Amino acid sequence: MPLRAGRALVNGSDPYRVAVTWDDLRIAAVVALGGVAGTLARFAVVLSVPWHPPAIPWATLAVNLAGCAAIGALLTFWNEGSPPAWWVRPLVAVGFVGGFTTFSAFAVEGVRLVEVGAPGVAALYVVGSVSVGLLLVRGAAEATRWMLRPDRRGVR
Repeated sequence: MPLRAGRALVNGSDPYRVAVTWDDLRIAAVVALGGVAGTLARFAVVLSVPWHPPAIPWATLAVNLAGCAAIGALLTFWNEGSPPAWWVRPLVAVGFVGGFTTFSAFAVEGVRLVEVGAPGVAALYVVGSVSVGLLLVRGAAEATRWMLRPDRRGVR
């Protein structure tokens, strides 16, 4: 297993045991900070749009789909447009968007919909969330690529 740059072996004979570096701790702190902000933002959305089965859980659907669009646009912009400072990706993409979106609530809500006797709503929610989420990642990435084209915004 190859080691990441910035990591050192604790002892030369065990390639799976590595020492944690200060760079690793800096990145972890930035991810945690973004995660707290994203989780609080999701909590605010969930409070503002309460869910009562057998209705579709609109708050979770909205945050997950917004996260899909955001990650598609941001990662495309950073990979193909303007690379950010070292801390921006872990803060925003991993931390904030990761904390803002939620697979666990999505899964629990899908199961709950089946439990309350709404399997059709559950199927629509699950299939729709995944399908639209994938389309949003791709669509946001393509829209960002289009905006980055030199003929759209001048010479890069």
